[in-house]
Order: sequence, then C-alpha cells, then structure tokens
Amino acid sequence: MKENNTLFFKKGAADGIAIAVGYMPVAITFGLIAGATGLSVVEAVLMSMIVFAGAAQYMALSMIALGSGALEIVLATFIVNLRHLLMSASIHERAEKGSKGARAVYAFGMTDEVFAVASAKPAPIRSFYIIGVGAVAYGSWVGFTGVGFYMGSFLPLILQESMAIALYALFIALLVPSIKKDGKMVIILAGMGGLFHSLFALFLSTGWSIMFATILAVMLYEGMERLLGVKGELKENENREEEEKASCQ
Repeated sequence: MKENNTLFFKKGAADGIAIAVGYMPVAITFGLIAGATGLSVVEAVLMSMIVFAGAAQYMALSMIALGSGALEIVLATFIVNLRHLLMSASIHERAEKGSKGARAVYAFGMTDEVFAVASAKPAPIRSFYIIGVGAVAYGSWVGFTGVGFYMGSFLPLILQESMAIALYALFIALLVPSIKKDGKMVIILAGMGGLFHSLFALFLSTGWSIMFATILAVMLYEGMERLLGVKGELKENENREEEEKASCQ
C-alpha cells in the first residue's frame, strides 16, 4: 500500500512539473513586488507558504501598499479564495476515500491549476496523486517567491521603485486571458466591480470597498444571469408552442 502511494505521488509530481514551470515567472514577480512593497523576505515567503494563491496574494500586496487593515486583507483574501472550497469539494467527490489527513493535505494545495490537472484523471483519483501534483506546484511557488525577492535587490533603484506599477500591469495580464476564455462575463464582472469599488471608496476604506464591491458584483451578475436564463427559457417554450400550433394547422 505504501509503495502504491509512493508511485502515485511520483506520478502526480511528474504531472505537476508543467504547473511548477508556469508558476515560476509569476512567483518571481510576486517576490520582486513584495520586496518593493516593503515586506521582508520572511513575510513574503510566509505569505506564499500560508496563502498559496496568486491572485489573492497580489490583491493583498496592493491592499498593503494602500495601507488597508489586517482584517480587511484577511476577509478579502478569504472571499477571493472561496472558489478553492468548491474545487476541493468537487475533487473529494471523485477521489478515493482516503484518510482525513490526506484529504486535508490535498485540499490545502488545491489551486486552479492543480484542480485542472487532477480533474483530468478518471475517478477514483488517488489521494497521493493529487498530493504529488500539489507538492511540486507548492514548492515552485514558495521557492521562486524567495528567488524573486532576492532578485529585486540586484535591480537598479529606479527599477525597484517602478515595481509598484508592475503590479497593475500584472493584474491586466491576469485579466486578459480570463477575458479570452470566458468573454463578456469577465468584462461585465470586472466593470461592475470597478464601478462599485469607486462608489464604495467614497465612504469606505480601500479594503472594505474592494470586498463589498466583489460580493455585490458577483451577486448581481448571478441574479441577472438567472433572470435572463428564466426569460430565455420562457421565450423558448413560447416559440416551441407556436411552432407546434403552426405544424398542426
């Protein structure tokens, strides 16, 4: 049994190498920006070790730079990472009934990319396979965060100071592939989020305004989608009934 676990872990680790390579430039950039934001190497690496979520960590950096409070950062990060809870639940349904410890380990390492690779496997997915994929991805993310931090110290001062602008460029770089993949949904959500944030920022701090804008944008979009979906279904039924009447005549 232990030998089988080792084999599945190695297979997962091999499949996770592609994720590790993809994480490398993003983690290095995060380390660079974390240093420019004022974090120490311990704080930057510790954030990658505990949070292990790229988009949420970049958002946290921007909130730190804007002087947001700790509670605001923690809650906003929690909301952004809620999708990982759903991913873990989905994988759990298709994975073998392993020990609680193994399930806790692969749930911690569940990211979008780990979920995509593990989901491609037929059920029941072995727990140690998922852990192998997640371990390599995790090692790459944490390790290259430290590398990126120290790389920043070798950059000229003017480049170090300009890294704050790189954060916004990186957000755009993260947004564009999502727009290409999901189209108007991402554009509408991003637009509503930006609009609500601008309104909330008039009377709330940056952290709270980001958090409430995110929740409100998602809730409104979900409501609109359900409403339009019901209307579309009713219209489709009406058209079908008209076609049936026409065919009877």
